[in-house]
Amino acid sequence: MLRYEFSLFWAAIGFYISASIVFTYAVFFKKENKLDLGITLTWLGLAFHSIAIIIRWVSSGHGPYLDTFESISSTVWIVMLSYLIACYKKHSIKFIGVITLPCAFLMIGLGLMANPQIQNLPATFHTLWLIVHILFAKITVGSGFIALGCSIFYLIKAKKKSGNTFVQKLPDPVSLDSYSFQFFGMAFVFWTISVIAGAIWAHKSWGRYWAWDPIETWSLLTWLAFGIYMHLRRFHGLKEKKAAIFIICCFGLVILTLFLVPFITNTVHTEYML
Repeated sequence: MLRYEFSLFWAAIGFYISASIVFTYAVFFKKENKLDLGITLTWLGLAFHSIAIIIRWVSSGHGPYLDTFESISSTVWIVMLSYLIACYKKHSIKFIGVITLPCAFLMIGLGLMANPQIQNLPATFHTLWLIVHILFAKITVGSGFIALGCSIFYLIKAKKKSGNTFVQKLPDPVSLDSYSFQFFGMAFVFWTISVIAGAIWAHKSWGRYWAWDPIETWSLLTWLAFGIYMHLRRFHGLKEKKAAIFIICCFGLVILTLFLVPFITNTVHTEYML
C-alpha cells in the first residue's frame, strides 16, 4: 500500500511544483490570465495528495499526525485546501499562490527528509482533544499563509504607485490590508482553540494542563503576539504597512513554534514527531 502512497505523493509534488512555476511566471511576467492554470494544477496536486493521505490513514489506522512526515504532509494538504477555498471565495487573491505554493513545497521537502515508516499510535493519542488540537494548529498555518501572502503583496503594492505592471492589477492596498486582517483574525481564533484543546489533552494524558514545555511556551508567546496584533488593530488603529510587518513577524513565530522548536529543543512533542 505504501508503494502506491509514495507514487501518488510524488505525483502531487509534481503538480505543486508545476503550479509554483505557473504562478511565478504569471506574476513576474505579468500574465495574470495564467493564474487559473495555476489553480487547476493545485487542485490536481491536492487530489493526488488526498488519495495518498487516505491510503496512509487506512494502512496505519490513525490520522496523519504522528511523525514528522505525516505531520508536514497533512499540514501542506490543509494549506493547499485553505488557499483554494480562499481563492474560491475571493477570486482576487489567486496571486498569492506565488508565495503559498513555493513555501508549501519547501515544507514537503522537509517532510521527505524524515522517516516515512508508519508508527503505532500511543495510548495518549486516543482522544478527540488531540485531534482538535492538531487540526486547528494546521488550519492556523493555512489561514496564516493567506494572511502572509496578502501582507507581502500589500507592501509591494503600496510601494509601487505607478506603472503598467502586474502589481497594479492586484487589489488596492486597502483591500489587501483588509484581507490580511480577516485571515489573520481567523488564524488567531484557530490558534486559541488549538492551545485550549492541547491543554485539555495534556490534562487527560499527564494530569496537568500546563508544564511550560518549550512547545507550550512558544505557543503561548505566539498566541500573545496574535492577541497584541488584534488589540492594536481593533483599538489603536494598527493598519497598512505596520500591520503587514506585524503579521509577517507573527507568522514567523508560528513557523518557529511548529517546525523549528521541536527539532532544536527537548520537548514532549518531539518524541511523537521524529
